Amino acid sequence: MGRMIFRTGRLLAAAVAAFSSLATAVSCGNNLSREQDNGLIRVYFSDSWSSLTRAELELPDTNDFILVVSDGAGKEIYSGPFGASPETFEVPSGSYMVSVRSCTFDAPAFSCPVFGDDRCVMVPEGGTVSVCLECMQVNSGIRLRIDPDFLTAYPDGVLFVGSDDGRLMYSYSEKRIAYFNPGKVSLIMSDGTGTSTLLTRWLAPCEVLTLDIDVPDEGSGVSGNAITVSVDTTRIWTEDSYTIGDDDPGQGSQADKAFSVSQAKTMAGAKDVWVTGFIVGGDLTQSAMSTVPPFKSESNLAIASRSSVSDKESCIAVQLPDGDVREALNLVTHPDLLGRQVWLKGDIVEAYFGITGLKSTDEFILK
Repeated sequence: MGRMIFRTGRLLAAAVAAFSSLATAVSCGNNLSREQDNGLIRVYFSDSWSSLTRAELELPDTNDFILVVSDGAGKEIYSGPFGASPETFEVPSGSYMVSVRSCTFDAPAFSCPVFGDDRCVMVPEGGTVSVCLECMQVNSGIRLRIDPDFLTAYPDGVLFVGSDDGRLMYSYSEKRIAYFNPGKVSLIMSDGTGTSTLLTRWLAPCEVLTLDIDVPDEGSGVSGNAITVSVDTTRIWTEDSYTIGDDDPGQGSQADKAFSVSQAKTMAGAKDVWVTGFIVGGDLTQSAMSTVPPFKSESNLAIASRSSVSDKESCIAVQLPDGDVREALNLVTHPDLLGRQVWLKGDIVEAYFGITGLKSTDEFILK
């Protein structure tokens, strides 16, 4: 279904992305202080995807990322898909590690960049720590460009790229990038009589290295079938990092830079800003909300970071002023909007029906 964009009184056209924010990161020790009073950890992604200039790179869905939250002793509090994780983690005060990876990566593989982030946080008694994950590529890549003369000079030659974790055969027609854990990666050749290491390089996280494999020209003065390996420095992308989640100073100013629900909870007082979330309920009161139809009130609804949220404290209460916004979004008339993602423009207030609210809503986008 396409995205519908409305301003009070007229129709707009746009395309949108979602949420971004700050992280609280501190030094992480092995000692976990456990107090009687618990605190909360709230985890979300800063979703301004930048420096992604490679057309062949298929960006992962952050809901499928593997999230691991563990205490200072290494005990896992949660391990599973980010999209299935709770809105908040209630934990004893102390230090915690929050880690995320786009996929598991145990052995070298083609076309398998891994994105991730690691944050160490200190949770105070009765406090809430918001952890913003800003992911970048954490593994390394290598690609070979093999001169056609190589096959003529070495008809039985087979090239491999390998590390301590394993190796991959690199055929002459291979165009994909081979990915490895950061560290030592070697170029290996087998010619039917033996195996030899031609080159070893240390690759840093996020580095993608291209190697040119050539044989000397006739008359070059090089005897025998020598092999020349050169580094194409124009293809070392160490400085061109694949980053998920660079913060944007214009955050909230337009729909494609909308605040997430988690961030909006820390932005009370912000006016004329965009917030995005999933419609999860309505009929809000100071103590409760309804998550199933039929609904009675046309003047409000609740949004959350995930469509599965049912806890009012994890939501933002949205005021639906009389007019086009209320007519299009009220759950009395449109109960089918439950679970839909929406982008809303308004003023963030500290309290509306007992939770953070969005009032004076005058624009919206439905996905």
